[in-house]
Amino acid sequence: MDGKICIFGDTVLRKRAKPVKNVGESERKLFNEMLSIMRAAGGVGLAAPQIGLSKRMIVIEYNNSLLMIANPKIIKKEGYVSLEEGCLSFPEVSVRVKRSKKIVVEALDKNNKKFVIEADEILARALQHEIDHLDGKLIIDYANLVDKFRIRKRIKDIRAKLKI
Repeated sequence: MDGKICIFGDTVLRKRAKPVKNVGESERKLFNEMLSIMRAAGGVGLAAPQIGLSKRMIVIEYNNSLLMIANPKIIKKEGYVSLEEGCLSFPEVSVRVKRSKKIVVEALDKNNKKFVIEADEILARALQHEIDHLDGKLIIDYANLVDKFRIRKRIKDIRAKLKI
């Protein structure tokens, strides 16, 4: 891992991430590295596949709350709301995404303890966005056909500019 965020086109972003067997010292170290990378990029959340690792791990920092979780699973959804979303793997792009307004997620915390979190509004959206990453689903998948072509072209230009 080199601290770089994978950009749309990297194959790891389309693969279903592997479950974490146990959250131990190396996973806690990875959570902290992910948090540093996310903060440096100005993000709200980051999933391990975004840094090239096939692990079901995410970090989210929002409104003075910090989540470092492994193997998150949505167990309840309620309501819907449609909002524009950005993504660190899609620089300079936003897509209108319809997501559940409230969710309940079961996961492992950084001490390998199972817990449940109820989230709404932005935290619910961030959790769903990052869990999508763990399943190989990206914001472009929510875009209409015309926007998909526009986004692909923009990302192609960005990849050329960054020489990746």
